[in-house]
Amino acid sequence: MEESRIQWFPGHMARTRRRIKENLSLVDAVCEIVDARIPFSSRNPDLNSIIGGKPRLIILNKADLADENATKEWIKCYSKDGCRVMTADSKKGIGVKQFIPEIKMLLKDKLERYRQKGMRGKMLRVMIVGIPNVGKSSFINKLAGRSAKVEDRPGVTRGNQWFSLGGGVEVMDTPGVLWPKFDDATVGEMLAFTGAVKDTIIDIEHLALRLIGTLMPTYEENICVRFKVEPDKDVLHMLEKIAVRRGMLIKGGEPDIERASVMFLDEFRAGRLGRITLELPQKATDCVSDIKV
Repeated sequence: MEESRIQWFPGHMARTRRRIKENLSLVDAVCEIVDARIPFSSRNPDLNSIIGGKPRLIILNKADLADENATKEWIKCYSKDGCRVMTADSKKGIGVKQFIPEIKMLLKDKLERYRQKGMRGKMLRVMIVGIPNVGKSSFINKLAGRSAKVEDRPGVTRGNQWFSLGGGVEVMDTPGVLWPKFDDATVGEMLAFTGAVKDTIIDIEHLALRLIGTLMPTYEENICVRFKVEPDKDVLHMLEKIAVRRGMLIKGGEPDIERASVMFLDEFRAGRLGRITLELPQKATDCVSDIKV
């Protein structure tokens, strides 16, 4: 099946990159939130050059949807070269309380300098960044206990907002950032699978078939158990079996592939196929060679 190339870079995302550069001097550290199911593809490759040597905390969000063993490998991967790494389920608030302790560990040298100078009340300021739909607003809501207009679709948060968390920490929220184009078609697909790219710009049937093909080598059993179907190496046959099993038929009793595609993507994104990670770190150096903190 031919891979589709996704290109999407709304103007407001270019403005966000400028805002990050303009506001970087106001913060002590940067917190990058990524999707634990796609820890590589949900990172913004431009961010490294933008934030330079600022200390960084990486949060593997939606960890409740990701394969636990894979997440452990990603933690090892991103912990290299000085980054702090934590996991979270921002919708349920699991892991969120660890944020302030992690920031204080990340900035412990700065805190010690403040202590020596008698500046115990000095606030630590953190910029929170992330591409659309990684759960950034949900995470901030749980931290701050207030609404940041969370919606489950890409790119809804606008402008920069400051939130005081108590404990001597303030955070700045920024809109989600995507890069100008996806040079790697696989990265674009990974983002589309998880809903970080709007379904309206993609052939939904093609996307569902690509997802099934991606899952089958490692998570075939998850699909078969969830939909009560027998395995089939042909991804179209698998989707047809799923459609029939769910009673999604069109006139003449043929499988309704469009409805089944939408349903399959929805069930994957909601975690109903089980805990799945779509990307694994091949080598730790592949992940951290461009991260300098």
